[in-house]
Amino acid sequence: MVGFLRGRARRRLSAVVLALLATQLGSLIAPAYACGCGAVVPDTARRVAVAREVSVVRWDGRRERIVMRLTVDGDSGRAAWIMPVPRRADVTLGDPAVFDELDAATAPVHRTRSHFWPQDGDWPLVSGSGRDAGAPPPGVGATPGVGVVGRQKLGPFDVARLTATDPAALGDWLADNGFTLPPRLSGALQPYVTRRWEYVAIRLAPETTGAPLRGTLDPLSLSFTADEPVYPMRLSRLARTPQSLGLYVLAAHRMEPASAIGGSRPRVTFAGRIAPPRGSPLAELTAGTPFLTAIGQEFPEPSLIDGDHTLRRTATDTPFQQVIYEDRLRTVAGVPAWLLTVAGTLAALTAAVAVFVVRRTRHGTDDPAGRLALPPTSTSTSTNEES
Repeated sequence: MVGFLRGRARRRLSAVVLALLATQLGSLIAPAYACGCGAVVPDTARRVAVAREVSVVRWDGRRERIVMRLTVDGDSGRAAWIMPVPRRADVTLGDPAVFDELDAATAPVHRTRSHFWPQDGDWPLVSGSGRDAGAPPPGVGATPGVGVVGRQKLGPFDVARLTATDPAALGDWLADNGFTLPPRLSGALQPYVTRRWEYVAIRLAPETTGAPLRGTLDPLSLSFTADEPVYPMRLSRLARTPQSLGLYVLAAHRMEPASAIGGSRPRVTFAGRIAPPRGSPLAELTAGTPFLTAIGQEFPEPSLIDGDHTLRRTATDTPFQQVIYEDRLRTVAGVPAWLLTVAGTLAALTAAVAVFVVRRTRHGTDDPAGRLALPPTSTSTSTNEES
């Protein structure tokens, strides 16, 4: 009986291990079809994932500019990236320094505040756990149904600006260049085809042949006319894992997404007018659009994404900046103030009790018999007199 139970336990353990191995293998070969601002299609049977995406949207009232930078990882030596745009776009390389300046401009303010009573991490409440301090292909062939507006080489990118009459035409174009357009992505592109949007298709290929695409890529800048500022997000609904959006918006006033489009409520991490040094990369972007709004949003269930982000002006230009407080225990000459207070209170109580006891002791010494002296009582004598 014992041998049977042990054999059964071994079989169950083997099944669990095999299931875990299958899960890990599936995660390695599953391609990433979408990122926050477009679709990434890896080479056949390969994987490429967008580990981080940071984008800037500049809106001056008639023209929009999107500057994006992707950090990618995977085993694919090349990949195609498709970005829908509402109008014909001009594509150039962006300056990486812009993102460094934006990070510095929106960094939280650090302040120190004191607390009287000890908290976790202060003696004697040291737990040993420490304390925490504390969202962007391809050579173009002459495929029927696809109009080639232009093609250019920008750093590691081979950029094609395309028009398409239907998603299948885009699929044929990708197939001619060694990529297969997933059926789910074809369906997701249909709304853009219906609205006659255009597309920017980019081939990402490393300089070393055969090397996988990894690391932070050079930023790309797309500029186009628009009736209203929009950030394409619809293709992210194809993602199989939770998505996170980090967006910088430069405009004349504070901006906000018109809706949550299926994600959590967008949160503002910074809002305010900025004045970068003259001649800096960020200064060119902020000319005429001095108000910066930094927005973060989570998409726990990407399949619920039902549109693109349209941005609108808020009712007021209320500034906002995150504040990170560093809590410090209040001390006096290096000694915790609470400890001095408690010690002083105990000392005062001890002294009061001592005084009380001494006084009672002295009072008892004046009466050896242990009795309190009572005042003498007066007696009266009545006398009857006879006359």
